[in-house]
Amino acid sequence: MLRNWTKDDALLDVKASAAVVASAAGTVIVDFGDGLVEGNIIIDVTVIDVATTDELYTIILQLSPDALFGTAANIMDSYAITLGAAAARLTDCDKGSVVGRYVLPFTNEVCGTIYRYGRIYTLLNTTGESITYAARMVRR
Repeated sequence: MLRNWTKDDALLDVKASAAVVASAAGTVIVDFGDGLVEGNIIIDVTVIDVATTDELYTIILQLSPDALFGTAANIMDSYAITLGAAAARLTDCDKGSVVGRYVLPFTNEVCGTIYRYGRIYTLLNTTGESITYAARMVRR
């Protein structure tokens, strides 16, 4: 069953639909405020290259106490989903990723620390691969 979330003020676009061809941080920084936030990141993949069986894409929620993510030592990789070719996976997974919707639950608390700011980071494991997706964040 495909879940749908109503598009309103509670649903925040954190990555516009566009091709990602190199590892990079997203440009949207979310201010969670001072308290605990729990939610889902809805990832709508429209194109995913898995043709040569070595493609691997990791979509990560990065957290920081710094609004500009300017201090690398303050950036925490927290919640992530890995998509790609089955042969590239490090587990016994034998199913490659496909176009569609993925839901990544998250919180802004890690090991007892609440982080005020978040952003999406896309990590590609090799050159020449590409994934196109949009990501939205909704609080629970």
